[in-house]
Amino acid sequence: MLGPLVISSASFLVPDDLLTSDMWRLLKNSVAKRRRLLAGRLLITDSKKAYSRKTGLGHLRKAVLTGLNCLKKHAESKEELLASLCPQCFERLGTYPWYQGLTEERLLANTDEIRIAGSVLEKNLAENDIQLIDLESRCLDVGHYNAMVASVQNKATVLFSAICSLIQRALENAPPGQNLQIIVDRQGGRMSYRRPLQRMFPEMQLTIITQDSATSSYELCGSGKTMRLHFVTKADSRFLPVSLASMTSKYIRELLVDSINRYFQKHRRTLKPTAGYWQDGQRFINDLQTHLPDLQYEKDKLIRSR
Repeated sequence: MLGPLVISSASFLVPDDLLTSDMWRLLKNSVAKRRRLLAGRLLITDSKKAYSRKTGLGHLRKAVLTGLNCLKKHAESKEELLASLCPQCFERLGTYPWYQGLTEERLLANTDEIRIAGSVLEKNLAENDIQLIDLESRCLDVGHYNAMVASVQNKATVLFSAICSLIQRALENAPPGQNLQIIVDRQGGRMSYRRPLQRMFPEMQLTIITQDSATSSYELCGSGKTMRLHFVTKADSRFLPVSLASMTSKYIRELLVDSINRYFQKHRRTLKPTAGYWQDGQRFINDLQTHLPDLQYEKDKLIRSR
């Protein structure tokens, strides 16, 4: 209900003979899928398992910043993080009063820990001839999201358009002849993606590989390039790149919701913070109406369309 919708991608260059391998097994010296198996390694898993309000942002922060470290990028503040992952949202965020202090809001990361984790991960990747080549996000801030929904009258279309912009980015960066495989966490109960893919990539020839309750796969060819897209149930817990993308989205969202809480708590210190989800978001809006009735803010920039 409150805060941005964030979608992310993680891109790896993987040898063809390792394409179907379990990346957690390949990278077992540097990463783990479960907390109890960490033993100093990096946790990369479904973001719902990596984060809770009780345990905090530690695992999300370490995974995302370690990934950026491997890409030779550096971020110490929320602004620098967004500049690295989703720079296209900057101009829009500047119009929100609660996002004015992103430069001063630090990420509180242990830089030595991140550097060491990045070094270990890079070594483990190199041992398997794998490279992390990109981390990227689309941050749909509330005002932008609401305007898009109002324009197309369909939330699923807004979400799929953002996903396809990341797919387009991967396609543009892939050299001709490269075998491009894209795995996307399945969108709700949708099984067929043929029509929206044809709408988003009209210049490419589409072939349906499979469409069933677990996986919907397609091959798209055009301009000397071929890519296979797989929409898979529970992909964020089954494939390491999707898990890393999931953690990246969750980290950005939590940081920006934290900025919302900081802003309103400056006006009333005892205001209970919100996670932004539906039931708690309603409680937060009611609290604002009760305790800060004279505070003016644009509801279309705070409350996301249902």
